Amino acid sequence: MGAQEFPIGGPAAALAARVRAGTIAPVDVVTEALARISSENRKIHAFNVVRAQQARAEAVELAARDDLDALPLAGVPVAIKQNIAVAGVPTRTGSAAAATDPAQVDHPVVARLRAAGAIVVGVTAMPELGLWATTDEAEIVTRNPRDVGRTAGGSSGGAAAAVAAGLVPIAHGNDGLGSIRVPAAACGIFGIKPGRQVVPAEIGANSWAGMAENGVLATTVSDAALALSVLAGRPDLAELLPPQRLRVGLAVAPPSRLVRMDRHWTAAARTAGARAAAAGHLVEPVDLPYGDAAQAMLLRWPSLALADADRLPHPELLQRRTRRHLAVGRLIRRLRLVRASQVDRIEAQMGDFFENFDVVITPTLAAPPPKAKVWSGRGWAANVLSSARYAPFTGVWNLLGWPAASVPMGTHPTAHTPLAAQLVGPPGSEATLLGLAAQLELTN
Repeated sequence: MGAQEFPIGGPAAALAARVRAGTIAPVDVVTEALARISSENRKIHAFNVVRAQQARAEAVELAARDDLDALPLAGVPVAIKQNIAVAGVPTRTGSAAAATDPAQVDHPVVARLRAAGAIVVGVTAMPELGLWATTDEAEIVTRNPRDVGRTAGGSSGGAAAAVAAGLVPIAHGNDGLGSIRVPAAACGIFGIKPGRQVVPAEIGANSWAGMAENGVLATTVSDAALALSVLAGRPDLAELLPPQRLRVGLAVAPPSRLVRMDRHWTAAARTAGARAAAAGHLVEPVDLPYGDAAQAMLLRWPSLALADADRLPHPELLQRRTRRHLAVGRLIRRLRLVRASQVDRIEAQMGDFFENFDVVITPTLAAPPPKAKVWSGRGWAANVLSSARYAPFTGVWNLLGWPAASVPMGTHPTAHTPLAAQLVGPPGSEATLLGLAAQLELTN
């Protein structure tokens, strides 16, 4: 793909175009990003490691490359979530129990971003082992740039905060129960979790039972598409072609009757449906066949990080809430309450449903994000209830391994926090979701 073919529609794409054209030097781009981080990070705690010296040196090296005009992310500053390897930085997974030795080599996702010309300026904060839908660590709370009194979400909360605050235009995140879409919705930015085997997903052997995927958070759909095309090694994903007329299901009911919906989050999904209809798509109110999805998610959640926890060199330093969560997970595993047949039933029901629909729109969240506080110091039950109450819509698509995205849909009229809708499609529908999201974004 030649330089002239890259989309120019977001800050990352525009920066890369200027770097390729020689109108701005990579080191100037990186220096500006580092200045923003220095100024703002103390307010929101998006980053826990800033690679200032290394990033500047890498920007100088980048400028000397003879293939600069062919790099889709030339000079773009990016952030990486701290649970995948960045050479020279400890892979801490949000935990004091993790190893402090620096990683020796980059994770494949990081390597692909670097090969595309991106500069890693730092790694972002996350809750311990990625288990929680709020982000804090060692009494340092990651705050939402849209309302610093509220959480940025989790577990890619630091990544979402970095993008929403304008510290970087693109951030890596990963998503095992909604950990990209939840913070994207909380912070009012775009986030996409690809389906299985689209992007290298190695986070650790047996980590998260194969439910976690590496993806992207960005200020615009076009920037996210560009970054996802790099992570997936698929230039076609950057093209953002308008999809042909889609059959869209509008499903506003939550997966469980126990969930109390904030009516403004329901309205956000309806707004997305109306915009999809205005773009020419056939939109129909539907009830998704969730079946036992809520139960299946709750049974799996406590055991998802057991493999990660077993590799920790200092398990005695795990937070109290995490130790309790893992103990519940071990009990569930001992009782053999998690069975493959549970997911098989849900997948069969959803597969039948999607015979008649191309995309489904749901609310991304059920309520505004919780208050920003030291959730790691609170009890296990309080953490479980808080996470489950406001983020019930996302996890089912991790069970199935299907692609899903969160698209901003305005502002909550009383909480004054962002609203968002979730777009979901069957395996292989990443390009469709991106194209539809871009259409919704144009009318946002």
